Amino acid sequence: MSSPHPTVAEIDLGDFCHNLDLVQRSIAPGVKVAAMVKADGYGHGAWPLSRAALEAGLAEVFGVAHVDEAVALRQKGLDAPIIVLGGCFEDRAEEVVAYGLEPALFSMKLAEAVDAVARRQGRVVSCHLKIDTGMGRLGLPPEEALDAAKRLSDLEGLRLAGIMTHFATADWADKAYAREQLGRFARAVRSVREAGITVPFVHAANSAAILSMPDSHFEMVRPGIMLYGAPPSAEVGAEADLRPVMTLKSRVAHLFDLAVGESVSYGRRFVAERPSRIATLPIGYADGWSRLLSNRGSVLVRGRRVPIVGTVCMDLTMVDVTDVPGVSIGDEVVLIGRQGDGVITADEVATATDTISYEVFTRIGERIPRRYFRDGQPVEVDR
Repeated sequence: MSSPHPTVAEIDLGDFCHNLDLVQRSIAPGVKVAAMVKADGYGHGAWPLSRAALEAGLAEVFGVAHVDEAVALRQKGLDAPIIVLGGCFEDRAEEVVAYGLEPALFSMKLAEAVDAVARRQGRVVSCHLKIDTGMGRLGLPPEEALDAAKRLSDLEGLRLAGIMTHFATADWADKAYAREQLGRFARAVRSVREAGITVPFVHAANSAAILSMPDSHFEMVRPGIMLYGAPPSAEVGAEADLRPVMTLKSRVAHLFDLAVGESVSYGRRFVAERPSRIATLPIGYADGWSRLLSNRGSVLVRGRRVPIVGTVCMDLTMVDVTDVPGVSIGDEVVLIGRQGDGVITADEVATATDTISYEVFTRIGERIPRRYFRDGQPVEVDR
C-alpha cells in the first residue's frame, strides 16, 4: 500500500461508517439514508465509500450531482438506487434509462424526454420531483407541485418515487428561514398526497437538518458533509461525534537555511527576520492546496505546528521548521489530520482560505493518490 507519490490522502473507511452510524442513530427507525457521494465522495472516493456503506448496511440510496458520476458508480458495480440531484439535460435521457438512474426533475420538458426513452425501451424510471422552497437554485415553485405530480403520474414511463427540497440555511443557529422552507414544503407535499398521488419518499434533510431539525427527516435523509467528518458549520454539528475520514500527508523533500534578509518563493512574500530552517513539501495549488495559504496556514511536522512561509507554488509549499529539532528529508508532514498531539482540521484550512470544508475536500486533486484503511490496516481498493 505504499505510494510512489510523496503526497497522499489517507481515507479511513471505519470512520466513514462511524459517521453513517451516527446518522442512523439520529433518525427514526424506517427512515432511509441517501448518502451523498457527489464530487467523487467529496474528494474521498465515491466508489470505495459507497461500497463500504452498503456492506455495513448503513445506507440504501446514494446521491450524485451529474449523470456521469452515476454512470461511473454503475460501471463499478453499485447496484443500489442513485439519485441524480442536479437533474440532467434531455440528451442524457438514454443513459438515465439504460443505467436505471433516478433523476431529480424540475421541468416537464425533461420529464417528457425521459418518459419517451423509457417507454421506447419498455422500462419505468423512478424520479424525484424537486421543489424550490427558497434555495433559489433548482426546482419548481411549491404552488406548482400538485400539477407537476399529476402530470408525472400520467406518464407511463415514469414512477414518482419522491418529492424533495433543499434547505438554504439549515446550518444556521437561527432556524427561522429554514422553518419557512419546511412549512412551504410540507404544504406542497400534503397537497400532493391529499390528491391521492402516491409518493414513497419525501426528503429534505441535509447534514445540518439531520442534526438540528428532526421534524424535517420525513421518509429519507440526505447526509453529506457529516459523513466525511466535518460539521455543517460552527453553529450546527460542532459537538457531534464526527470522525474526520481524510488525513492529507506529505513528506519533506528538501531542507535549506536562510540568513536574515533572505526570502522564500515568488514575490519575496516571506523575508527571514532570523536565521531560519525551511522545508519544502511536494504539494501546491495544482493539487488543491490553496495559494491563499501563503504565509497563513500551518502544517504538522514531528507533532508540532509550523507555519507555511512564502507563496504556495503550483507544485511546492515551504514551511518554517526552525523551532523543530531534527527535521530530516523524508519526514512525514500532516496538512489535514492528526500527528502526535497536534491536529489540523479541514475547517481550520477553510477558515484560513475564506471558504468551507466542502471546498477544501473537493479541490484536493486527482494527482494526489487516495489510500484506504480500516482499523489501521490498508484496504485494497480499485478506484
